Amino acid sequence: MPTQLDPLSLSADLLYAVRTADDVDWLKRHLATLERSHLLRSLRGREQRLAFWLNCYNAYLHLLCESSPSIIDGSSLERWKFYARDRIPIAGVWLSLADIEHGMLRGSKHPWGLGYLPRPFPSSFEREFRLESVDPRIHFALGRIGETGPPSTVFSSADIDEELDLTTEWYLEETVVYDAGSNTATVPFLFLWYRGDFGGGSGVLEFLREYDALPETAVPRLEYESMYGEDWSIDIERARDRE
Repeated sequence: MPTQLDPLSLSADLLYAVRTADDVDWLKRHLATLERSHLLRSLRGREQRLAFWLNCYNAYLHLLCESSPSIIDGSSLERWKFYARDRIPIAGVWLSLADIEHGMLRGSKHPWGLGYLPRPFPSSFEREFRLESVDPRIHFALGRIGETGPPSTVFSSADIDEELDLTTEWYLEETVVYDAGSNTATVPFLFLWYRGDFGGGSGVLEFLREYDALPETAVPRLEYESMYGEDWSIDIERARDRE
């Protein structure tokens, strides 16, 4: 049996090759033909799984967008199909971007459950290789169609927490606006869409304060930048009463 390359190195090299427009075919081939037992030994802990799946997701998002450039202006249905289609071969299993994001990285959470509902019927592969719980910082590390991302980041298991902190700080600095006069904070829509991943309304505020996106004592009204041209807002004080 031939010696297999380290899966963590393969995922990092694939994302680096994508970012530098280098050859990716041989890396994709090795990832596709990894033995499941070898992958399991390599992804033995939280840090390894975070780094591996983040690198695979961001690399394949870029590659799939390159092969389907019209998706940038596509409809909501077209984007849903784009994320849901199984086009990513890892260790003999075909995965979708949705499988990696909601199955592996979010610990089998439903994409439309606001972070509270489980993802139904996870496969045996998903149950074997997923994170046991969601680290909300992944939402600022995952690439998105048509969005400018943070500085090029190839994640490593040794430094994953520091790298996620830096990516989160960058993202929040670019997207969160606090108006002390009206006591209102405008934040990305993902804070509403994945509300449960942050621990509910009060958890969102704590998260924003932790990364200095809000003053320490501020309890603002949150307004969400909409993904679909609609206005969304919620009063966190009222939301906290319901949790």
